[in-house]
Amino acid sequence: MASDGKGTSETAKLRRGFGWIAALGVILVLAGLVGLIYTGVATLTSMLLFGWLLLIGGAVGLLHAIQARGTNFFWLGVVVAALNIAAGVVVIRRPEAAAEALTMFAALLFLTGGVFRLVGSLVVRGPQFGWTLVQGAFGLLLGILVLASWPSSSKYVIGCFFSLALLFDGLGLIATGYGGRRIVGMVSDRLTAEGDAQSGTSESTTKPVQPE
Repeated sequence: MASDGKGTSETAKLRRGFGWIAALGVILVLAGLVGLIYTGVATLTSMLLFGWLLLIGGAVGLLHAIQARGTNFFWLGVVVAALNIAAGVVVIRRPEAAAEALTMFAALLFLTGGVFRLVGSLVVRGPQFGWTLVQGAFGLLLGILVLASWPSSSKYVIGCFFSLALLFDGLGLIATGYGGRRIVGMVSDRLTAEGDAQSGTSESTTKPVQPE
């Protein structure tokens, strides 16, 4: 009985944990949908979050560098931490300019990635030729579209990507939470059925034989 109670408690904890994962996924999906509607706000929010992450990461790196001051990597750690802090301050104070710079960088990445995929697919012509060709053309077209409307495109490109990332991450967490709860329930039901079968077998074998 004690083992059954412990197993039930562990099963309830697992189901509760997967339930929290699914709830977090729902929150991320809602945030992603809101961000896709208000892309300008999502862009500024993502830039501010990025700036604060740089600032906090630089402060933590500076503390680690101070703790390791007697090693050969002390000055390297100080320089990297100072650069992160400076970049964080700039991004927080000028989020619009940071969004423009990141949008330009993203467009250049799309362009170069699309060109390399197109050339690679045409030269190699491997088993994934068609898919690679489509990916390269899509990346090239996306980079051209973003650059053609830059810097006005910086108001929505970063926010759109950030919101899509939240949306897909949320859907993944919902699928993980729902699937985890379902698997835990199936395993629990199977173990319960096996335990009932074993208890029934043990009762039948230990039942005393009545004299005739």
